[in-house]
Amino acid sequence: MGASARERRARFRRKSQPKQDFGSISEWKNATLGYRSHMSAKASAPNTLRVQVAQNYRELTEAAAEIIFAELKQNPRLLFCASAGGTPTGLYQCLATRHSRQPRLFSQMRVVQIDEWAGIPAGHPATCEADLRTKLLLPLRISENRFGRFQSDAADLPQECERMAKWLAANGPIDICLLGLGTNGHIAMNEPASKLEPWVHVAKLTRQSRSHGMLTDLATKPKYGFTLGMADILGSCKVLLLVSGAHKGEALQRVLTRKVSTDMPASLLWLHQDAVLLCDREAMQNGQVKRKRSTRKKSK
Repeated sequence: MGASARERRARFRRKSQPKQDFGSISEWKNATLGYRSHMSAKASAPNTLRVQVAQNYRELTEAAAEIIFAELKQNPRLLFCASAGGTPTGLYQCLATRHSRQPRLFSQMRVVQIDEWAGIPAGHPATCEADLRTKLLLPLRISENRFGRFQSDAADLPQECERMAKWLAANGPIDICLLGLGTNGHIAMNEPASKLEPWVHVAKLTRQSRSHGMLTDLATKPKYGFTLGMADILGSCKVLLLVSGAHKGEALQRVLTRKVSTDMPASLLWLHQDAVLLCDREAMQNGQVKRKRSTRKKSK
């Protein structure tokens, strides 16, 4: 039988955050050992990322929703780490539909933002918070005292990271962390690099991230973002990685090689004890085609 939510929270303590970043896999394992103690007993199997392929995007989102419903029934005060953007939209619609039939199921659920663009006015439609309010918070009637958020217009960026880190320490652990996969392999705003930051931090955005669809209407694109770090993500009790569409196929295949590297942040999920990768057939098949073409070119 898995540990209760209360037991997991009681074991979740982080009195201070190390200032170093980690580049080697052994360092990542050591960094997350403190978190592993709060994970449920059912996650005691060898580290692995379980892959499930859905026929289409609808099936993918429904499968993800069922996982969340099952966890909510076991833990009504579940802390859900939410991602903004297009990929989770269908999932949030599934949650909203269930809420219309079973509002009590979500009456104690808590939500925390995984990342946010820095330097955008609070409440601006381009913020991750605005996206989440429209798709998730308002439909599920998540009150302000059950929502942990970044302040996009914070004047002191490091201080804002410290504030969110304290919020996580007081309200964690994260029970379910929802992730999307960037075409360059990033998760949240943890960009590919020789070393990655473990905790909440200010991330310098790549050109690719600055061209995100959420920022299309902004004349000046943000150069930085707030994000949970990889140790924060790996410290979650359960992780759901959603991958949909042909344009994500190449990145998906890189994850599926099982080669763990900070140059591919999503690959670090292979180190988690209860992570699920849900992808649709379009992403899987397109990635396989591109991989075969690349292999043929190398063999010539």
